[in-house]
Amino acid sequence: MLVRAAFALLALLASTSIARAQSGEITVMAYAGIFQDKYTEAVIKPFMAKFPAVKVNYFSSGNSAQMLGTLRTQRSSPQVDVAILDVSVSNVGNKEGIFAKLDPAKVPSLKELHPMAIVPDGFGPAVTFDHWVLVYDTEKVKPAPTGLADLWDPRLKGQIGLSAMPNIQGIAATVLASKLAGEDFKTSIDGAIKRLKDLGPSVQTFDPQPDGYTLILGNTLTVASGWNARAQLYHDDSKGRLGVVFPKEGSVFQINTINHVAGSKNAEAATAFIEYALGREAQKRFTETMFYAPTNAKAEISPAAINRTAASAENMAKMIPLDWDWVTTIRDSWNNRWRREVIAGR
Repeated sequence: MLVRAAFALLALLASTSIARAQSGEITVMAYAGIFQDKYTEAVIKPFMAKFPAVKVNYFSSGNSAQMLGTLRTQRSSPQVDVAILDVSVSNVGNKEGIFAKLDPAKVPSLKELHPMAIVPDGFGPAVTFDHWVLVYDTEKVKPAPTGLADLWDPRLKGQIGLSAMPNIQGIAATVLASKLAGEDFKTSIDGAIKRLKDLGPSVQTFDPQPDGYTLILGNTLTVASGWNARAQLYHDDSKGRLGVVFPKEGSVFQINTINHVAGSKNAEAATAFIEYALGREAQKRFTETMFYAPTNAKAEISPAAINRTAASAENMAKMIPLDWDWVTTIRDSWNNRWRREVIAGR
């Protein structure tokens, strides 16, 4: 018992020593709006409480492509230390040398991550999992939709918001439409494009602004595509008026990675932040705050929260594997087909 207590004390002293060793200022770049609000409360403020000598500035951006553009302009003198962005974009940054590889000795939480969270060659791993969903007005759409196939219901004509490519929601919709068409999307999307073209006349907008959740609650749409984490928040804020559907056809993960910017002016503090963000404590807090599925497999999430993410056993069984690195090789061709055949063809 005394030996165990001694080890616990040594671990506490070591942790305190590491916290005191970190100092200075870092800038974390990530998404604007509700993500910034929730991530600041769930992760950044607790990190600064643990590392009181480190100040974290949050630099918000609208989307991952904009973040990569910002980092490219700063390549010779980075002003950002850590960037959280979509894996399909961070993979490009990895190849361009914008992001640095992580040292596993300094980021021990890497060993606890879900296999799908690991990015090849030691670059920044997934820090959140999200997934594609349908959202709908529970007061106007009865019975509730159960999946993508329900969008072809004539009752919904002119009331649908479907985010098209180049938005990555369009990629997810293509994968699910391929499943409906009985084809392998890695080989052909001819069937998916035909199905989506047939749906075109029922779609009010292929670019919901500011988003489908707001347009439904503002009585402009009745059904839209979206991402689960934000949809769950809107569901709660609207007291259940916004319904959230995990499609019966399955869904696709959207993965945000956390990346150490090469040439960071405070590499030690940046690494400490990445380790904290991937750790069990931060992963649990953010999942229970905003319903992003955790990437740390050992984070102990409350059943009430985990069942509203793709990480529940039932939902995980229905997820469709998608190699986002492969997506970068076909993105342009899929985008062109959406533009020529789906959007222009309605």
